[in-house]
Formats: sequence, C-alpha cells, structure tokens
Amino acid sequence: DSPVGPLMLAADEHGLRHIEFRDNRHPADTGDWHGGDSDLLRAAEAQLGEYFAGTRTTFDLPLAPRGTDFQVSVWRELARIPFGTTISYAQLAQSLGRPSAARAVARACAQNRLAVIVPCHRIIRGDGSLGGYRWGLPRKELLLKSER
Repeated sequence: DSPVGPLMLAADEHGLRHIEFRDNRHPADTGDWHGGDSDLLRAAEAQLGEYFAGTRTTFDLPLAPRGTDFQVSVWRELARIPFGTTISYAQLAQSLGRPSAARAVARACAQNRLAVIVPCHRIIRGDGSLGGYRWGLPRKELLLKSER
C-alpha cells in the first residue's frame, strides 16, 4: 500500500524489474510470476515507504528494467533527475544528445515499468503542463506535490 494506491513489486536475481500500480491500464504480463519475498523486495518496500513518508529523496536499489537500448538510456537519465525537480521531454532528449527525439523520449517514459523509483512523473511538457502519465494524472500531480 502507498499514498497513491497499491503497488506491485517484482524482482529477480538481476534486480528490481517492475514497480507498478495494481490498477495499471496497461499491466505487465505476470503469467509466469509467482509470489515471494526477498531481501531486495523488502528493501524496495522500505525505501518506498521512506519516500512516501518524506524522509527519502533518492533510492539505492539494483534496477534491471527490460527495454530497448534507447528506452534504457531514457530510464537511466530519468533516474538522474533530482528530487523535487521537473524537466521537459525536450530537455531530457537534449540531455541524451538527441535533441529531436522528444516524442521518442515521451514514448520511452510511457513504457517505464519502475514507477516512482524511475521518476517519469518528473517529466512535463515544454509549456509547463503535466503531459501524460502511464498511471494517471491525479497520481502524477500527487507525486509532484509530495516532492515540493
């Protein structure tokens, strides 16, 4: 449970694979997943709890997202955005050395499977509006508000 709804966490021997809201409109295929517990899942739960309590601004967890090389590069760059900061899709594309790739960056953000820890909620449109969010704009607003 979290202030923005129940989260589902998934990990394997490589690291954290998924952190998703249970009511995701485009859920991960969990057909071969099984319930369990691990040190990594407990650490992720603890760090998320601290984040939501306002006592954690960075995460220290092994992440193992699956995606294309471009998607993974976008997600790595997302993880570098400081707590409480927002940037635009165009700024993120620029930081990747791909200034004309703002739309591709937006698509990669939409494919992010590590909610909160890979903070795609910190990406907004160039005009300052929120833009989209895979897990709904009310959640994006709540996450941004909690970081202010």
